Amino acid sequence: MSDFARIQLLSPRLANQIAAGEVVERPASVIKELLENSLDSGAKRIDVDVEQGGVKLLRVRDDGSGIPPDDLPLALARHATSKIRELEDLEQVMSLGFRGEALASISSVARLTLTSRTAEAEQAWQVETEGRDMQPRVQPAAHPVGTSVEVRDLFFNTPARRKFLKAEKTEFDHLQEVIKRLALARFDVAFHLRHNGKTVLSLHEAPDEVSRARRVASVCGPAFLEQALPIEIERNGLHLWGWVGLPTFSRSQADLQYFYVNGRMVRDKLVAHAVRQAYRDVLFNGRHPTFVLFLEIEPSVVDVNVHPTKHEVRFRDGRMVHDFLYGTLHRALGEVRPEDQVAAPAAVSGMLRTTGQSAGEFGPQGEIGLAASLLERPATDSTWRSPGAGYQGARAESGLPAAEAQGAYREFFSPLAAAPAVLPEAQGDVPPLGYAIAQLKGVYILAENVQGLVLVDMHAAHERITYERLKLAMASEGLRGQPLLVPESLAVSQREADCAEEHGSWFQRLGFELQRLGPESLAIRQIPALLKQAEATQLVRDVLADLLEYGTSDRIQAHLNELLGTMACHGAVRANRRLTLPEMNGLLRDMEHTERSGQCNHGRPTWTQLGMDDLDKLFLRGR
Repeated sequence: MSDFARIQLLSPRLANQIAAGEVVERPASVIKELLENSLDSGAKRIDVDVEQGGVKLLRVRDDGSGIPPDDLPLALARHATSKIRELEDLEQVMSLGFRGEALASISSVARLTLTSRTAEAEQAWQVETEGRDMQPRVQPAAHPVGTSVEVRDLFFNTPARRKFLKAEKTEFDHLQEVIKRLALARFDVAFHLRHNGKTVLSLHEAPDEVSRARRVASVCGPAFLEQALPIEIERNGLHLWGWVGLPTFSRSQADLQYFYVNGRMVRDKLVAHAVRQAYRDVLFNGRHPTFVLFLEIEPSVVDVNVHPTKHEVRFRDGRMVHDFLYGTLHRALGEVRPEDQVAAPAAVSGMLRTTGQSAGEFGPQGEIGLAASLLERPATDSTWRSPGAGYQGARAESGLPAAEAQGAYREFFSPLAAAPAVLPEAQGDVPPLGYAIAQLKGVYILAENVQGLVLVDMHAAHERITYERLKLAMASEGLRGQPLLVPESLAVSQREADCAEEHGSWFQRLGFELQRLGPESLAIRQIPALLKQAEATQLVRDVLADLLEYGTSDRIQAHLNELLGTMACHGAVRANRRLTLPEMNGLLRDMEHTERSGQCNHGRPTWTQLGMDDLDKLFLRGR
């Protein structure tokens, strides 16, 4: 038998280099592990110095608790950590690191120097190691309380790995993204980043709401903050807070999505599905939502030890977490009204300007200081508000009774009026979308509000209003089933058949009637009447697949929403139809009281705001 067929122990150096392949992929991977160690040590300030994208040098310095000198050699050993002791500790991990492999893996593929000092120590101590020589060398050093880790010449002893690294700028961009992710997770820590001697990032501590919003604007861009909705809700031991971008502030890529579980950045399929479902009928095709969200949950009900890089987690009750995320985001997006979106952006813009930042370009709906206007709004578990019927559905805050206000704008905006219409301040508060003054080419409504000019796509707006009313009617009446003349048999796995039987009453509420014929077969006897054109067998398979994967299914709802959307599109006012001023104002009032009226059924914006500043720029006024 040849030597290659015999089983033998790997050398410690080779074992560490193989382990490094799981943890150390590029400089960004190294910086992630080092920063997590610094945060676990209680650091309040972290300084990062990088040269040549991190390949030549990575230096992380913190003011944490430090490492005792006797523990320094152990810090570079595999499976050595101060963060867990027993299995019970692993079942409720709150630290970012816990495997005890990071420094050992890094030191096996780079030249590593670790210098540290505790508050009780008279001086600092330093430990050094190089990839091929795994024996650490300990010696005295000068260093304040805290720890510095210096990593030089990454992959110097594994040239094959080094060939897979990208250009310096690419590697640095990945590294900077990692720092930004952690900076969003820990508002109480200051982060400073220098690249090739030049300061790139300087984020100070953010102890209050305003400074937190300022850090979000620094990391995600000020435009995100202006187009974001702050949310906070706590229920059943789950606490969700953060910012979600409006559907009209979407991206072509999923590059502005930050989700944290107990302070740990994760990319989880269950979370992604819940968010995607919440944005389902308000996001334009092929676009991705934006969000910075933090979920706080009991550590014992979430498993963080499912992936070497700790990017994935597993929830004990995934369905409860999924439904909580979906319900919270769906309700938050539905409760946004035009009055929230036309609020003056003074708080956000002023806050950013005080730090020398530009307010940036405004999104599709103009000057939206949404995060500022809602920053102090208390978290509520509001119920769904049904769309109003014309101006009679107006809110009480309008300043005048609905009938008087309607009469006022009819009299003032009479089509026979010869003088240009202006908003009368004596008639009470002006509605968020203002009053209609004209119609352009039978397509757009022009309205005047306090901020300036509002442009409305009347077909898209009415389509959304009709769609929401159809959904409300459907929710109240339920889905009516239609029996099949010839029941369809369906071959499934035993697991799918058990799932169908377990959720039999749920299928009935959706208009289905399923009968189990055997261990691995079902009969479809009835399908929802509205979905009679759908292929029943494939629809049931898709629903069962969702139930098994996520504990819930949105296939029926998505298909139903498509049909309702088509009906709404045909029922909405068509382009080139002339509306009277009262009709236009009635449409504006309906928009103000309809969920998701800022987007049509396909995710396109239904209205936009041009403030006086925007109009003045068009005509170079004040220059």
